[in-house]
Amino acid sequence: MAHIDYFFSTLSPYAYLAGTRLEAIARKHNATLTYKPLDILGLFSRTGGVPPKDRPISRQEYRIQELTRQSKKSGLPFNIAPAHWPTNGAPASYAFIAAQKAGGGDLGKLAHAIFRSVWADDKDIAQDDVIEACLSEAGFDPKLAHSGLLSGAEEYAANLEEAVSRGVFGVPFYITDTDQRFWGQDRLDDLDAYLSGTL
Repeated sequence: MAHIDYFFSTLSPYAYLAGTRLEAIARKHNATLTYKPLDILGLFSRTGGVPPKDRPISRQEYRIQELTRQSKKSGLPFNIAPAHWPTNGAPASYAFIAAQKAGGGDLGKLAHAIFRSVWADDKDIAQDDVIEACLSEAGFDPKLAHSGLLSGAEEYAANLEEAVSRGVFGVPFYITDTDQRFWGQDRLDDLDAYLSGTL
């Protein structure tokens, strides 16, 4: 059985624009999936990346154009300048980690609810009520927003270390159990093809 490790940031617009395609690919290939939220700014600082606000103006302009095009391709509602971005993505990440351990809900739906809160609904995912609503929408106990914070913080930090050690440098990033690496939501078709044995 194939396995995919999915490294992501709760703040990533590109993770949002992936929609639920990763989950569909995993189901298609009967692949297991482990979600690994991480600190994207920490990843940038460790792997040579630059936060969007610190990039040259040409790259900032291109990012806006590319996100606008990708949002149209995805068909998902998208706000290029959300009211609460950047914000602290750690609380939602800790809640996600707690939900993954607890089980009983839909992790793909939870991830998408968190992303959508930022990039379509103009909500602040650092706020408890927003995180609780995302948990509830995905079938999890909203109290998970307040449980396992220490272990969540430890796993969040460990995910970053693992990501760096495994060659991750951006998000979303997908790694198969055969160490095939795919960066970006625009590589999901390649991941699908690889798991199909055609790539």
